Amino acid sequence: MARYTSLYRSGILPVTHLRQCLSEMLESCNFAVIYEDSDYLVARERPGGVAFSKLVTVEVLFGNPGSLETSSGEDALHMDVVVKNEELPLSANNHCRQQFNLVTQVVSSRHGLQLIECVA
Repeated sequence: MARYTSLYRSGILPVTHLRQCLSEMLESCNFAVIYEDSDYLVARERPGGVAFSKLVTVEVLFGNPGSLETSSGEDALHMDVVVKNEELPLSANNHCRQQFNLVTQVVSSRHGLQLIECVA
């Protein structure tokens, strides 16, 4: 199973606004949000472009905004993104890695997210 993770800290509060921004970004990357909760979001790649076993799932876990502070003392929201599929990562440039790079690029380039930190 291929699995890639990234960690973000955002200055956007509350989490509902960040979750909506992230849902829109995933929709633009050919993902459909299949589950949404107050602190968790799951999106699945739309079928048709690749074999079923290569379809990618994105899971996002939002952390408690009160538990993290930036160096300036402002609240920050923790966001853990996991991109995975059932494909064995036999090559470095597999489909899951390509989708992970796409999601990371879209999230990192979105100025409206007010990203404070990004670790991929």
